[in-house]
Amino acid sequence: MYWMEFLTVALVHLLAVASPGPDFAVVVRESVTQGHRIGSWTALGVGCGIFLHVAYSLLGIGLIVSQSIVLFNLFKWLAAAYLLYLGWRALRARPQAPTDVTAAGGTVRSAGSAFAMGFVTNGLNPKATLFFLSLFTVVINHDTPLLVQAGYGAYLAIATICWFLLVAWLFSRARVRAGFARMGHWFDRATGAVLIALGARLALSEIG
Repeated sequence: MYWMEFLTVALVHLLAVASPGPDFAVVVRESVTQGHRIGSWTALGVGCGIFLHVAYSLLGIGLIVSQSIVLFNLFKWLAAAYLLYLGWRALRARPQAPTDVTAAGGTVRSAGSAFAMGFVTNGLNPKATLFFLSLFTVVINHDTPLLVQAGYGAYLAIATICWFLLVAWLFSRARVRAGFARMGHWFDRATGAVLIALGARLALSEIG
C-alpha cells in the first residue's frame, strides 16, 4: 500500500545523499588521512545523525525550529562555526614524514571521536533539517501511520550509512591513499579550504 510512497522517499534521498556536501568532505578526508577503520566510523556517525533528523521530524520539532527565524539562524550559525573550525584545523596541516600517513599533526583519531565528528557534521546541518522537514510534510502523506514513517526513517539512516561506508572504502584503498599521500599536507589544506567554503556559504545563505 505504501510502496509508491517509499520509492519516492528512496529516490529523493538518493539524489540528496549523492550530492557532495559537508558529510562527503568529512568522510573523504578521514578515510584518506586516517584509513578505512576511522573513515567507516565517521560514516557511521553521519548515518546515525539521520536518526536525529527523523526523530524531530516525527515529533514536529523541526517544524517549530523552521518557523522560528531566531532558532533556525542560531542552528545555522552553530553549523557554520563547526565547519569553519574543522576547516581551520585542516588548513593548519604541516608537512609530515613520508612514513606518516595519519592526520594533521601525526595524531591518530579514535573511533569515538570519528563517530562524533560524523554525527555532529550531519546533525548540525540546517539544510538537512529543511530536507527532512520537507520530506515528512510534503512527500510523506500525513495519514501514513507513524510506525510506517519511522520505518522510512530507519531506511534513510541505513541507506546513508551504506553510501558513506562505500565512500570510506573507496577513498581508503591503498592506491587512492598513496595518490593523495603524494600531495602530502596539501590535501589536508585543500579539504580544509572546502570545509571553510561550505561553512562560509552556509553562514551567508538566506535559508533562515
